[in-house]
Amino acid sequence: MKADRSYICIDLKTFYASVECVERGLDPMTTNLIVADPERSQKTICLAVSPSMKAQGVRNRCRVFEIPKYIEYIIAPPRMKRYIEVSADIYEIYLNFISKDDIHVYSIDEVFMDVTDYLSMYQMSARELGIAIMKEVFDKKGIMATCGIGTNLYLAKIALDITAKHSKDCIGELDEEAYRKTLWNHRPLTDFWRVGPGIAKRLERYGIFTMEGVAHMDEDILYHDFGIDAELLIDHAWGREPVTMKDIKNYKSQSQCLTSGQVLMRDYEHEEGKLIVKEMMDLLCLDMVEKGLVTQSVTLHMGYSNELHLPSAHGTISFAAGTNSARSIIPQVEKLYDRIKQPNIPIRRVNICCNRVVKEGYQQYDLFFDPVEMEREHKMQQAVIGIKRKYGKNAILKGMNLEEGAMTQERNLQIGGHKSGE
Repeated sequence: MKADRSYICIDLKTFYASVECVERGLDPMTTNLIVADPERSQKTICLAVSPSMKAQGVRNRCRVFEIPKYIEYIIAPPRMKRYIEVSADIYEIYLNFISKDDIHVYSIDEVFMDVTDYLSMYQMSARELGIAIMKEVFDKKGIMATCGIGTNLYLAKIALDITAKHSKDCIGELDEEAYRKTLWNHRPLTDFWRVGPGIAKRLERYGIFTMEGVAHMDEDILYHDFGIDAELLIDHAWGREPVTMKDIKNYKSQSQCLTSGQVLMRDYEHEEGKLIVKEMMDLLCLDMVEKGLVTQSVTLHMGYSNELHLPSAHGTISFAAGTNSARSIIPQVEKLYDRIKQPNIPIRRVNICCNRVVKEGYQQYDLFFDPVEMEREHKMQQAVIGIKRKYGKNAILKGMNLEEGAMTQERNLQIGGHKSGE
């Protein structure tokens, strides 16, 4: 493989399910196991299914009721805290081979590595180094991995997602020439990184079903339909990727935000939904205080009941000055909720985003700012944070957290919306 750079992308096979199998002394490759919360309904999504389940046609991220009745399997409740710990242990293994400056953590179970400067040091090819890292992970943690190798970050990812699946040693390897030769006519397009169903459908309108078709498509049409994203689509169609590991490490976002979202276990009527929004906003305010941040606006996005297929409700409220005061923010978010939501339609999903977040020292105050009152609330919020940090997130609660339909107590025991396992 001739190129200036060599990249490796490593993915831990069915990570959550593999952790559960290994800690039960079971073989992840032959054990029928799913990771799902048994306390939720049969419609709950399986966070992971073991390879043997996949071999029997059970797709990843399916719902429990979709699993064929004739398959016997183990249900493992999610333990997000444990998965994070194991992921951290595996990251330490990576550090035995590669500097953190050359590793980009893409997700809890997937990383990119720029191994260019290590090949001569180890006297190995990229494939040999990938095999060595995968073997170390398996020997120490019992978890199998797959590996993609490419001359750029995109090709390493595609080699992982498409090519490695059909390789006996779970390794795929691509350069631009091999990509065009072997994958230009691969279908469906959604197998390619960053090509979702929406993009694929828009391309189908022009009779485009492959990356070769995209590569030879009129670029003016692509830019008209996709805007600046057309540049990424064109590069990827040819197997090009200008972004390097150094670019990723040097990137600094020009703006910051804090977000919180949840999918509710049932449809929530108007007042119940408002309670959820207030709880989420209250926790975001505490998060900002803990991080020493303030926000200049809040965006509220809500999805209605799944049965109704209605467009989502969406709106933003701005503040005269940056703030993290729950007393100031929550009443305005309540008004926003009442303004944008259809009152007789239940909601199922809520997302809140604190926009243009900056450090407290950069905030400006408006003419109606009461410094004494704000300082009093700020000290109270810091006291609450201190108690929660010492005694647990549920050590101190507000009255609204005890109302019927409230979710804060349950969410405080979760990580990423799933049980932490504590």
